[in-house]
Amino acid sequence: MEETLGVGMVGYAFMGAAHSQGWRTAGRVFDLPLRPVLAAIAGRDGAAVRAAADRHGWAAAETDWRALIARDDVDLVDVCTPGDSHAEIAVAALEAGKHVLCEKPLANSVAEAELMAAAAEAAAARGQVAMVGFNYRRVPALSYARTLVADGRLGELRHVRVTYLQDWLVDPDFPLTWRLEREHAGSGALGDLGAHAVDLAQYLAGEHLVGVSALTETFVRERPLLTGAAAGLSAGPGSDAYGTVTVDDAALFTGRLASGALASFEATRMAAGRKNALRLEINGEKGSLAFDLERLNELSFHDHTEPAASAGFRRILVTEPAHPYLEGWWPPGHALGYEHTFVHQARDLVLAIASGTAPAPSFADGLQVQRVLAAVEESAEKNAVYTPVARDAVSTPVPRQEA
Repeated sequence: MEETLGVGMVGYAFMGAAHSQGWRTAGRVFDLPLRPVLAAIAGRDGAAVRAAADRHGWAAAETDWRALIARDDVDLVDVCTPGDSHAEIAVAALEAGKHVLCEKPLANSVAEAELMAAAAEAAAARGQVAMVGFNYRRVPALSYARTLVADGRLGELRHVRVTYLQDWLVDPDFPLTWRLEREHAGSGALGDLGAHAVDLAQYLAGEHLVGVSALTETFVRERPLLTGAAAGLSAGPGSDAYGTVTVDDAALFTGRLASGALASFEATRMAAGRKNALRLEINGEKGSLAFDLERLNELSFHDHTEPAASAGFRRILVTEPAHPYLEGWWPPGHALGYEHTFVHQARDLVLAIASGTAPAPSFADGLQVQRVLAAVEESAEKNAVYTPVARDAVSTPVPRQEA
């Protein structure tokens, strides 16, 4: 009989919908050793979670995440809740013998992330796996970029620069959602967008950030309180009452990688006209790479070893069967989109579970990112004083991820 992997998800909003798409599709596109089964989804609002289950194809709905973890038909728990509940749910699931996928950032604090990483390490000894959902690693162009860097095509790295710009908070009348409250979100643009930027920089470079110098700012310090059932990114009915924004609107920081390469980062949700503009460039002694999420099937590559008369950036259309993940999709030239990163994420996690290997990015990788975010906040509080990133006794390079 075909072996299955029962998946249970906690949370059903934006990320819940995206993860559901990934779990529904992965086994239909890729030849997997285990077939993902959408066993149950959990949320506090009974009517809303039942509607989400029907919409996204989950067999059952629960209103208590503890009940979901206790189900015999759930082998893996996918955590898609706000950051303040990540640690409690993930640790409970691991202690119950389940595999875990947890959305980014891993937690709201370094202490919580350390607890989660320790639980994941203990679970690994029992044959369980735990992965954090930095889905942009699964963009084929970025996975291929990692291959080029790991193969030495750029030589010694000199610069890494990443910007992640959105504009959904430009309007000062946008309401105070959980993403603007530190007790729920941990931080603002820094954790929401900057976590992706930091993870990609470290993943692509193959090394960790060791120190940062940072500035953060909150431009709109009070916003209308939500009324009714509005939540997530949607503006609900207005209110005469206002609440205090307790997270950053924007973060700007520089950093140094372990090799000495320099890095720069900008994360904001206040860049008018920018919807989901994640852009990065890496410069090395032998060449450069550039990527723009709004053109996510393309990678720009410059080979600096070519004669100057003919050298320059060239556009690589990353849709060939030989490119990462593309063996399961369409003929060359047929583009993929944002949702495919979650399919690839599900595929990679299933393969890790079936083979008994450690998935990437691990909870330890998520902890490293959390330590960088903490150093950014500490530096910003000290008016951009250079702040070392806390690390374990031995700093290990980021492992190469095979697609």
